[in-house]
Amino acid sequence: MINKENKNEIRQKRHRRVREHVNGTAARPRLSVYRSTAHIYAQLIDDEKKVTLCSSSTVAKDIDVKGKTKVEAAEAVGLEIAKKAKALGIENAVFDRGGYLYIGRVKALADGARSGGLTI
Repeated sequence: MINKENKNEIRQKRHRRVREHVNGTAARPRLSVYRSTAHIYAQLIDDEKKVTLCSSSTVAKDIDVKGKTKVEAAEAVGLEIAKKAKALGIENAVFDRGGYLYIGRVKALADGARSGGLTI
């Protein structure tokens, strides 16, 4: 039998499996990552109240990604989300890689958040 699923459908299945175990609270929100071909987005989410506490991305006006590679831009997004979390009094988070492999831009975002002072 031929598998006709594309890469995104496989990623979404993987993400659903992971989300059964990863939940965010007010004390320890979920750091959710979405990666498109050109940009990367991150959100801190309180799953109990179902609200987004803060977000950051490469398309946000407060982040300058001109002249940076995608990996460097992802690290800058991680630093920015950590800065916003610190302003809200959040020091710990649960990392939700969104079904993506923990390499490249996803890893750079997590490392940037850690270097910004967020414990993942």
